[in-house]
Amino acid sequence: MNVYTTDKIRNVVLLGHGGSGKTSLVEAMAYLSGITSRMGKVSDGNTVSDYGKEEQKRQISISTSVIPVEWEGIKINILDTPGFFDFVGEVEEAVAAADAAIIVVSGKAGVEVGTEKAWEMCEKYKLPRFIFVTDMDVDNASFRQVVEDMTNAYGKKMAPFHLPIRENEKFVGYVNVITETGHRWQGKEVVDCEVPEYSKANLQLCKDTLMEAVAETSEEFMERYFGGETFSDAEIRAALRTNVIDGSIVPMTMGSSILCQGIYTLLDDIVKYMPSPENKEIAGINLKTNEIFEGNYDFSKPKSAYIFKTIVDPFIGKYSLVKVCSGVLKVDDLIYNSDKDVEEKVTKLYVMQGSKPLEIKELHAGDIGAIAKLTAARTGDTLSTKATTIKYGKTEISTPYTYMRYKAKNKGDIDKVSQSLQKMAHEDQTLKVVNDAENRQTLIYGMGDLHLEVIASKLANEYKVEIELAEPKVAFRETIRKSSDVEYKYKKQSGGHGQYGHVKMRFSPLDNLEKSFEFEQEVVGGAVPKNYFPAVEKGLQDSVQKGPLAAYPVVGVKAVLYDGSYHPVDSSEMAFKMATIQAFKKGFMEANPVLLEPIANIKVTVPDAYTGDVMGDLNKRRGRVLGMNPVAGKQIIEADLPMTGLFGYCTDLRSMTGGRGTYEYKFARYEQAPSDIQGKEVAARAAKVAEGSDD
Repeated sequence: MNVYTTDKIRNVVLLGHGGSGKTSLVEAMAYLSGITSRMGKVSDGNTVSDYGKEEQKRQISISTSVIPVEWEGIKINILDTPGFFDFVGEVEEAVAAADAAIIVVSGKAGVEVGTEKAWEMCEKYKLPRFIFVTDMDVDNASFRQVVEDMTNAYGKKMAPFHLPIRENEKFVGYVNVITETGHRWQGKEVVDCEVPEYSKANLQLCKDTLMEAVAETSEEFMERYFGGETFSDAEIRAALRTNVIDGSIVPMTMGSSILCQGIYTLLDDIVKYMPSPENKEIAGINLKTNEIFEGNYDFSKPKSAYIFKTIVDPFIGKYSLVKVCSGVLKVDDLIYNSDKDVEEKVTKLYVMQGSKPLEIKELHAGDIGAIAKLTAARTGDTLSTKATTIKYGKTEISTPYTYMRYKAKNKGDIDKVSQSLQKMAHEDQTLKVVNDAENRQTLIYGMGDLHLEVIASKLANEYKVEIELAEPKVAFRETIRKSSDVEYKYKKQSGGHGQYGHVKMRFSPLDNLEKSFEFEQEVVGGAVPKNYFPAVEKGLQDSVQKGPLAAYPVVGVKAVLYDGSYHPVDSSEMAFKMATIQAFKKGFMEANPVLLEPIANIKVTVPDAYTGDVMGDLNKRRGRVLGMNPVAGKQIIEADLPMTGLFGYCTDLRSMTGGRGTYEYKFARYEQAPSDIQGKEVAARAAKVAEGSDD
C-alpha cells in the first residue's frame, strides 16, 4: 500500500445497531476499491473484517477491525465496529481514533436503539457524521421513513443527498439532490436518467434545505441567496464540506451493500465532505518540560503516536494499532513508551487489512497503522521519542459491571487459563479478572452475559482451555448483636506430653465493622502466662476467616481474655490456640449471631418512559429507591440494592428498556440480612458440610 500524507487520509468509523449491515458495507467498499476480487458474506463467514472464529461462528462483529481502502488518491481507514452493546469497549476505542463516522441504518428495520447510541457517541466525541441507509434492495425498505424518524429525533440538520428511484417495487437508481439529476444502475454501470415525477416535489424540498445551509456559511452567500442567485456545484460542495465538518448538516444517503449499489457515491462523498486529520487538534503533555504539546496531526513536529487498540491472537500474534498524532513514524525508528519506561525499535510497520498485515515504510501524522511485537505496550500507551517524551490522555472505556464466578475445568489448566485471560485482557479493556480471596473464588467481569459467553468460547476454541461459569458467591459477613461469656478447656493426653489450654473469654459487638476483631486481655495473677497471649490472638485470627454461622468472614467482634489456667508441662501455644478457636465458636453462637449482606449504591439511567418499570423491578429485588434526577430527557434513578439483587440485572434491564437503560454501581456498606436470607445461607452451609464439601 502507498504512503499517504495527512491531507490525503480519512479515518471513518462505522457505527450502528447490530445487524444493520456495517460489515456488508465494508465488504462492498473493499470490493469496489479493488482489495477483494469477490464480495464475501457474513453468513458464509468470509468477510474481510469479521475474521475471528467467534465472529464467523456467531455471524456478528465482536472486535473492531481496520480496513484501509484507496479511493481517488485518498486513503480511507474504515473502522468496522460491533453493534452489540456487550462489545461497546471496541466501539469506544474505534471512535477515539476516528475523525468522522457513518451511522448505518437498515432501511427495513429503521431507526433502532443502536442508532440512538451511535448518535450519542458521535455527539460525545464531536464527530462529523453521515447516515447511510442500507438494505434498499429489500421490498419494504423505506428511506423516507428513516429520514422522517431521524429528523424528528435530531432536528432539521438531516440532509438527504440522494433520493431513491424505484420501479415495480425495485430499487433501480437515485436522484442526486445537489445536481438535481437522476441516475440508474445498468449492471455495474451508472447511466443518467430523468428525475421521476414523484420525486420532484421532495427533491425541491431537499434542495431548498441544502441551499439554506449553504447560505448560512457566510454573509456573502446569504446576500446572494436572498438576492435569488444560484450557487455553482463547486461552491455548494465547498460550503457543504464546512457544514458537514462542523456538524450543522448530517448528510443522508442510501444503497444496497449486497448489490454494491450506492457505495461508489458514498466513497466519493467521504472523500469530498469528510475531514482529513490535518485540521484536527490533539494535545498531550511534554514530560520533559511539563508543558502542553500540541501534536495536531502535524507531520513537521516530533513524532508521537497513541495505541488505541491491541490485537492479541494465538494465530496472527500481537499487534499494537496506533494513530500517529504528530511527525512521521518510520521503520527502524527508536520509540519510547513513557507509560512503561521502555525504548523499543520499530522493526516493521504495517497497515492492517482485517487480519492481514501489509508492510509499509512509514506512517504520516493522522494515519492508522500497526506495530508488531511491542512487548511492553498496552492499549492507551503513548509512543514518542526520548528526546521529546509525550503523553496523551487515555480513552475513556466503559466499566464492566456484569460478573460471573469461573474455574478451570481441569485443575492442571489453572495457570494456562490465567495466562490466556491476561492476554485477552490486553486486547479487551472491558474484560476484568478479580481474585476474591475472602470467598475463595475468581471472578470475571464483562459488559454483559453475551460478552462473558464469548470469552469462555474463545478460551476453548483459540487457547484450548475450558472454564466453567457459575453464579458468584456474594460476600456476606458475620457479626454478633449481643455479648457472651464462655470458657473452653482443651485437653489431650496421648503418651508423653499432653496438650492443655484453658481460656475464659467475653465476646461483645464492636461498633467498627471495618475491623474483623479487637483483642484485649485482662488476666490477673498470671492465670494465663503472657507468652500464650499471641497464641490466643492467632486463634482469633484463624477463627474470623470463616465464621461459625455460615462460613463467611467475621467482622465487628471484641474478644477479651480475662481468665484461664495452664499446665507447666502440657500447655503449649498450639493448645491455647485450639482452646481459643473452640471458645470463639461457642461464644459467637451464644451472642445472637447475624449475617450482614453487602449493599450497593446503584444509578440506573433510562428514558422517562421506562422509569415505572425500572423502579418496580428494583423494589422486587429488595432495592430502596433514594431519588430521581432528570438529565437530558432521561432519568437517573438512584437506589440502594443488596448485591444479591445484581445478578442477571444487565440482561433484565436491557429487556425492560429495549437496550436503552444503563447502570453503574459501587459498594456502599453492610446491613443485616433479613431472616429468610440468613436462614437460606445457613442451610446451604449445613448442606455443604453434610456433603463433605466446605467450599
